Amino acid sequence: MSRLTKAFIPYKGYYSSPFCRWQGSLANENAIVLGAVTANRWFKWRKIDPTIIDYFYYGITVAQHHMFYSHTWAAAMVVEGKKDIPALMVNQACTTSTTCIYLAACNIEIGAYETGYALMSDRTSNGPHTVWPAPLNPGGEVESENWMMDNFNRDPWAGFKMIQTAENVAKKIGATKEDADRVTLRRYQQYLDALANDRAFQKRYMFPVEVRVGKKETKLIEEDEGIIHTTAEGLAKLAPVEPGGIHSYGAQTHPADGNCGFIITTRDKARELSTDPKIEIQILSYGFSRAQKGYMAEAPVPAAQMALRDAGITVKDLKAVKTHCPFAINDIYMSRVMGMDIDWMNNYGNSMIYGHPQGPTAGRLIAELIEEIVMLGGGYGLWAGCAAGDTGAAMVFKIG
Repeated sequence: MSRLTKAFIPYKGYYSSPFCRWQGSLANENAIVLGAVTANRWFKWRKIDPTIIDYFYYGITVAQHHMFYSHTWAAAMVVEGKKDIPALMVNQACTTSTTCIYLAACNIEIGAYETGYALMSDRTSNGPHTVWPAPLNPGGEVESENWMMDNFNRDPWAGFKMIQTAENVAKKIGATKEDADRVTLRRYQQYLDALANDRAFQKRYMFPVEVRVGKKETKLIEEDEGIIHTTAEGLAKLAPVEPGGIHSYGAQTHPADGNCGFIITTRDKARELSTDPKIEIQILSYGFSRAQKGYMAEAPVPAAQMALRDAGITVKDLKAVKTHCPFAINDIYMSRVMGMDIDWMNNYGNSMIYGHPQGPTAGRLIAELIEEIVMLGGGYGLWAGCAAGDTGAAMVFKIG
């Protein structure tokens, strides 16, 4: 069911929190609680009764305390116990948001219920360290796993670090460090556009999070934290991380903390919940893929091609494109293979600049995509991205 006809998102029926670089203001908050409490605050701010939710999808990728109950716990917190809502936990690494939205859309399509809600939250800060029993090791010594760094540094199937999968693609197409630096600078400049006029663009979708700073004191986090000022000269001075590679630390994303949420419903209900019923946001199609082992940066392309095909459109029909771009090569590869202008993609920046909390990353990008197309007067938009394990996903929206 890649092609969809009945699933809609109300205009302004979504939010994203600011993203904070790891070990920042969100570092000590349980992501499950923070995500649910923020979503509850957002529903109250929008004056929408959260008990409209029939089914709840919760996306998370980095374990938090009580993760076993994360989905049902989060659902109960969002509605403050006023309705018993079934829920599902989803973990698809960087494409988790898209999968949550798509699962809700499929159920709208078949008439299983009227309104689904997708909440995604993650905290890469203070990641868990797991000890696994290994009785056959010498002396029965246990095995340990650092959930963040160990998984960044080795895919147990492909055997590569994530950055090495990016370098594999760079070598395949002959991309250079200069190519990577140029794309990075362009994305940073696009992000600065989102900050213009007192962050006018970001304020179209961004909702602040409230965090504890003491037993009785809280503060609102209203803006992204940890954005690094970027210049061509600064990027040129940074050495590649991998020998012979093209990506410096400047040309890749950074781990972050954050959350986002989306209402997915029928056309009539979307009109009812929209802040402007004349603006219609339809989920048209979903694409998925898995690239050759160890070539993760290639994965968004076949997923995007599938989503465009099933939506019945081509690249030329698109008003805007947003991508999860953990490494500069992702956008370089996509632009070359799909014939996109790399400078036109990812207006207002993307995850390479403002960070990557994993579960909510794609959701924020989709919120930005919707708002950009509304500003352009409507049309088709494409989101695409890769995920751990050489996976790709994509989604096409029609806004009008």
